[in-house]
Formats: sequence, C-alpha cells, structure tokens
Amino acid sequence: MPYEWNASSKPTGTVRRLRLWPHRSLPRRGFAAFILATFTLITIPLYPLLGTIVLWGLLPFLLLAVAGLWWGLERSYRDGTLEEELTIDAEQIRLTRTDPKGARKEWECQSYWAKATMHEKGGPVPHYVTLSGKGREVEIGAFLSEDERKALYGELSDALRQATRP
Repeated sequence: MPYEWNASSKPTGTVRRLRLWPHRSLPRRGFAAFILATFTLITIPLYPLLGTIVLWGLLPFLLLAVAGLWWGLERSYRDGTLEEELTIDAEQIRLTRTDPKGARKEWECQSYWAKATMHEKGGPVPHYVTLSGKGREVEIGAFLSEDERKALYGELSDALRQATRP
C-alpha cells in the first residue's frame, strides 16, 4: 500500500506517524522501455515510405504523438511527488501535505477533539476520508484507491482512539 505507519516513544507517550504517497504503477525503467517500444512500433508503418515525400508529411505527427506520451508520463511522475504526513501523539495531531510544486499546507488539532470520518457518498471520490477538529475538516489520502481508503479509515480510527486513551 502506498502508505506506512511508524511509531516511536517519547516521555509523553507514543508518537505515531503516517506517511502517504500516490501509487506509481510504472517505474522509471518501465517508462523508458514504454517510450522506446512506442517509438519503435509507431515507426513500422513508415518503413515502406522511406525515400518518399509522404514520410516527411507523416513523421512530424508520429513524433508529436510520442512527445505527447512522454509529456503525459512526466507530468504523472511530477504529480506523484505529492505527500501527506500525519503525526499523532497524546496531545496533538498534525497533518502536513506537500504538493508537487513544494507548497506545504498544515492542519493541527488537539488529539482529544480529532475525529476521522468516512463519507461513503458525496465526496469527490467514494469512501472519502476526512479528519475534523478545531472547526475544520481536512481530507486525507484522497489519491488512494477505494480499498486503501477503507483500510486507512480503520487504522486511522484505531490510532486516534489509542492516542486519547489515558
């Protein structure tokens, strides 16, 4: 799953950290192989046209298609640098979201008042998970798959319950 929990102890109690990131189904090595295979396969229809003027008419469009694939996959990798980090301890909860461009958004709340909620319908995605407290509601893990959000909600609820136990 594209998230992991870490726990550490300190004098005031246990601190649990959750790090979330978008799933990447195509590693960089696969990206290079895909672009190469696409380029190779897209040039096959051009072989009979070698030495003709028609080749020069079709070539720019085929190269534009490969460049569009390259750009789209690079954009996907750039957007994949998104990261969310949740820190839960007995006193406070802090959620930090780092966008692909490096902008950071933070939300914090006292652990006692924090509540995890799953919106099965009505959110931007099915089984939308939010944290609420201190008069605000923030999303967490919207980029995860539906099954991963369901599992995250259960684990998050347990972690919040454990944090507020005396």
